[in-house]
Amino acid sequence: MLIAGFPAGPWGTNCYVVATGPGQECVVVDPGKDAADGVAGVVREHNLKPVSVLVTHGHIDHMWCVAPVSGTYDATAYIHPADRHLLSDPMAGMSRETAGMLLGGKYEFAEPDEVSELGDGQTLELAGLEFLVDHTPGHTPGSVTFRTPYDEQDVAEIMFSGDLLFAGSIGRTDLPGGDHPTMLRSLATKVLPLRDDIVVLPGHGEQTSIARERATNPYLLDLVRDPGESTPSPTRGL
Repeated sequence: MLIAGFPAGPWGTNCYVVATGPGQECVVVDPGKDAADGVAGVVREHNLKPVSVLVTHGHIDHMWCVAPVSGTYDATAYIHPADRHLLSDPMAGMSRETAGMLLGGKYEFAEPDEVSELGDGQTLELAGLEFLVDHTPGHTPGSVTFRTPYDEQDVAEIMFSGDLLFAGSIGRTDLPGGDHPTMLRSLATKVLPLRDDIVVLPGHGEQTSIARERATNPYLLDLVRDPGESTPSPTRGL
């Protein structure tokens, strides 16, 4: 499997390009601000053809280039229906600080020509790959993760976690549509039951694993010790 990832834009959002190998169709995950050129570079380097764009959630730092990338390669965009409105109205999900960064700019956003809505437990077969969708609300109402089998180097799956789970932290819940108790339920029901040998590729920061987070992440440790106890909500991400 070929996985190329790079941080893009002022928020350092990780964008990923995934394929079975060079010269094949590929899937793009979370093309945020300034990600289009990075995607184009990976596509040229490995002779790939993007056929799908997967969006973990609708925040602007993850979807800024969804329409440009989808349009350039005639690729279908996939997003959960609860976040679909953010494709054309990203201001509805922004913090005051983020909105302030964009003041004075002339930005227009619209849905790509082809959009498919995601459902919890859905399996997508794209570019010769299989992706299992888990609906994980809390950071946004329509947040999802994508897991794909890997089965190499003692790794069972690769998980694209968006802003649900980071190395040592979790996504913030103080933005419009965020909810901390809902985030904790998503972590308890969709992350804690997972196998240790899953590599996590998050929306920001370095890669990690379920084993590492189960053993060291304070938010997961709180859930294991006492589901009613909670470390204060973080502010990482947009």
